[in-house]
Amino acid sequence: MPANKNTTKNTGKGLAYGLSAYFIWGSFPLIIAVISFITPIEIVAWRIVFGFALAVALITLSRGWSSVWAVTKQPKMLGWIALATVFIYFNWLIYIYAVASQQIIETALGYFINPLVTILLAVVFLRERLSRLQWVAVGFGTAAVVVLSFDYGRLPWIALALAGSFGIYGLAKNKLGGKVSPLNSFAFESGMLIPLATIQVVWLAGSAQGLLLATNGVLGTGAMVFFGFMTAVPLIFFGTAAKHLPLSYVGFLQYLTPLIQFVLALAVFHEAMPIARWAGFFLVWVGLAFLGVDLAKKSRNRVKKTS
Repeated sequence: MPANKNTTKNTGKGLAYGLSAYFIWGSFPLIIAVISFITPIEIVAWRIVFGFALAVALITLSRGWSSVWAVTKQPKMLGWIALATVFIYFNWLIYIYAVASQQIIETALGYFINPLVTILLAVVFLRERLSRLQWVAVGFGTAAVVVLSFDYGRLPWIALALAGSFGIYGLAKNKLGGKVSPLNSFAFESGMLIPLATIQVVWLAGSAQGLLLATNGVLGTGAMVFFGFMTAVPLIFFGTAAKHLPLSYVGFLQYLTPLIQFVLALAVFHEAMPIARWAGFFLVWVGLAFLGVDLAKKSRNRVKKTS
């Protein structure tokens, strides 16, 4: 029995794919900076088009169309995929707008507080009960939002919108119960958005500004195509990593993306970081530390029960 487990689980392979996925996601501000000559709404449209094209190509190469057709016969699954599609679209649009307008620190905040929002959604929609440590973590996260609201002079709406939309996206994906592969799920999500992307492209083509995709040479166009492809790649990498890694590993790896974006915002894009903002982020990090302790505690308990 142990031998079989070792052949199906490969921690080294899982870490390699997981790290690759989160590093790619973390590097997105650099790619968006290259294509910043394109408006956010056009970037989202092309991201959908090129991402869908790559998904179709990969499914064709892997001869996976039978599994795609199988999903179309399950209306309940299609309903959850449709819900996920709506929220990932808004997530992409808000994220690209924030990065293009050099508000990367707030996007990093959004993905730092995403785990806290996720456990609140679990309470509301899945009727899960929070542990004491989880409530403490949520308390620190709430305090951080209050402090940052005073710092920004407004609610950190970009961070909250990103955390909320991605949290609901994750909730919808959770309802799929792992019955749809990451590649197939992405193909459905981007495919459902193709009509909207087409409308956006046609509308922009007829506007006074016109389409900007080809206005900055081969490099600009190539970067946009590359960004579209990179929408699908880390999702596929993450799906592979999740098969080989314990949930606790995946939980800690997810903080890599906002950490990389936070460092890029300070070191590359030179965004302002006043003391009050540092205080808000510190409260978030303390909350995440409590969440990490809770996760480690639960992992140890599971190991004891199975040993």
